[in-house]
Amino acid sequence: MAATRAIAIASNSTCSLIAKKPLTLNQKHFVVGGHHHALCFKTLKLSHSSSRRFYTCRAIYNPDLIVKEEGQPETLDYRVFFVDKSGKKVSPWHDIPLQLGDGAFNFIVEIPKESSAKMEVATDEAFTPIKQDTKKGKLRYYPYNINWNYGLLPQTWEDPSFANSEVEGAFGDNDPVDVVEIGDSRRKIGEVLRVKPLAALAMIDEGELDWKIVAISLDDPRASLVNDVNDVEKHFPGTLTAIRDWFRDYKIPDGKPANRFGLGNQAANKDYALKVITETNESWSKLVKRSIPAGELSLV
Repeated sequence: MAATRAIAIASNSTCSLIAKKPLTLNQKHFVVGGHHHALCFKTLKLSHSSSRRFYTCRAIYNPDLIVKEEGQPETLDYRVFFVDKSGKKVSPWHDIPLQLGDGAFNFIVEIPKESSAKMEVATDEAFTPIKQDTKKGKLRYYPYNINWNYGLLPQTWEDPSFANSEVEGAFGDNDPVDVVEIGDSRRKIGEVLRVKPLAALAMIDEGELDWKIVAISLDDPRASLVNDVNDVEKHFPGTLTAIRDWFRDYKIPDGKPANRFGLGNQAANKDYALKVITETNESWSKLVKRSIPAGELSLV
């Protein structure tokens, strides 16, 4: 019988999962997977002269969550679910809010730094648990450890039907947006951190656009020192180049070509990263409202 473990997610400053204050502006209601949701529209100021609109699907559940492991790590059956206090499963992709206000966003850790198991949210399974990716029925590992905490921004989606004219017309990769968190601490699978975006890398993986948002957890000792791409170079020298090179080269040992990067092969600044987050959040909103076909993706 598969082992089941439940790990509490502490309700501290780094793990504010479901918004404590209900969002009520211009609220519209819809049903996803038999559950009633509210789609809330909230405009946030992100720069001197521009504003962005974030779309948040807030589930009716508003409890503290726990991470529930099913199966043994590094097996095909292993899953990491998110459940509320009543034991009801919720989706880390759909039910955890994206933005927290004041420039902070929720980030869900899939792969802890200095590990190699390729963990990811199972976008085609109910409640989108975290699992280890497979290829031809075998568990996938990176050829070497990843040097940063890696995971996703909830309530974002890279639309595979959208060709980005700014990045060689590449189409989205059909996944949530990836985050590379550069803080000092090694985090755990399923941990939810409050982060601020700093930069964006436009990776092109076999013709698909696969954004990498560079961010830092707000509880990191150096978080107050970095607010944009130039601060990363100053306080984390060489990190942006190391991230780009790691993601460029990690498939080469398997005999595949190196990945490429758009936007002049450089990391874009914070404002551009926020633009990417806004656009992919809008795409996610269209997905869950079924304005765009979901295909095999789970919206539960």
